[in-house]
Amino acid sequence: MNHPIQPLVSAVIPTKNRSSVVTRAVKSVLEQTFWRLEVIVVVDGPDAETEKALQQIDDPRLRVVVLPNSIGGAAARNAGVAIAEADWIAFLDDDDEWLPRKIQLQIDAANHSQAKFPIIACSVIANMPHGEFVHPRRFPKFKEPLSEYILARNSPGFGEGLIQTSGIFTSRELLRKVPFRDDLRKHQDWDWLLRVATLEDVEIQFVSEPLAIWYHSKTQKSVSNTYDWQYSLNWIKENRSLVTRRAYASFIMIEVGAQASAQGKWQEFLPLLWEAIRFGSPKPIDFLLCFGFWLVPRNTRRWLKGLLGEKQNLGQPLSSV
Repeated sequence: MNHPIQPLVSAVIPTKNRSSVVTRAVKSVLEQTFWRLEVIVVVDGPDAETEKALQQIDDPRLRVVVLPNSIGGAAARNAGVAIAEADWIAFLDDDDEWLPRKIQLQIDAANHSQAKFPIIACSVIANMPHGEFVHPRRFPKFKEPLSEYILARNSPGFGEGLIQTSGIFTSRELLRKVPFRDDLRKHQDWDWLLRVATLEDVEIQFVSEPLAIWYHSKTQKSVSNTYDWQYSLNWIKENRSLVTRRAYASFIMIEVGAQASAQGKWQEFLPLLWEAIRFGSPKPIDFLLCFGFWLVPRNTRRWLKGLLGEKQNLGQPLSSV
C-alpha cells in the first residue's frame, strides 16, 4: 500500500466480533497529535458487521485486513506487524483507546533512548466498574527484575506493576525478530516481555503520563478474564527459567491461586502452595494474599480492592528497567 506520506508509526489493532468498540479504538489513533502513522486493523476471521463499521471511517491511513480464518489475537498481532510499513509499532486492543498525545510522547522517548530496541510503556487509566484509576501504581525499582515487576505483588491492591498491551510501543525489527507466541491462549504479553527482556539490546522504559484508557468490564468476556488455573500453572512452569524464584512463587500463589479458588478447586490449595515453596521464594505478602484469595469472600475482596488498591501515580519521571 502506498501512503501519501511514509508513516513513522504503525498502530496494530487485532479485533473479532467487536464492531461496537473497535471504531472507538481506531478513531483514537487517527486523532493523535502525531499524524504520520497508519492504522492496521486485523479482523481475525470473517466478520461482516465489523467490516461494515470500519468502512464508515474515511481516512487513507486506515488499513483493514480480514483474515480468511480465525487465528487468535497473538497471531493477528503478528500478521499486522508483518505488513506494517513503519519502523515503529504500537499495539492497541480493540476495546481500549489512546489519549491524543500518546504516540508523540512515546516516539520522543524512543528517539532519546540509547538502546537499540527500546520498549516504551506508559501509564494507563484503568476504567473499572467501581471507578477510574491510574496504573501502574509504581514503576520498576533500579535493577528490579522484570519478572518480579510484572508477576509479583508487594501490596494488596491491583495494578501495582503493569505493562499493558495497549501501551506497548517498540520497533518493528524487534517484533519481527521475537514475535508473539501464537500458540498461547493467555499471558501472551507477559510471555513476550519475558523473552525479549533476555536480549542485551532491549531496554524497557516508561512514560509516566497516562496515555491510554484500559477498559475493564464484568460483562465483556475475554481470554484474560476467563479462569483457567491449570493453563496458567503450565505456562509459568514452562517459563520458570525466565523468572526469578520470587516471581515464580508469587505468580502461583496469587495469579494461579486466585483462579483456582474462584473455581472452587480446594483440593489444589496445598499442591499449589507446595509448588510455590519448593521451586520459589515467597515473601510474607505472598502468603497473606494467597490465604486471602482462598479464605475471604469475593465480594469482600472487591470492596477491599477498591478501598486499598487503587491509587493514582502521576507526575513521576521517565524510568527504565
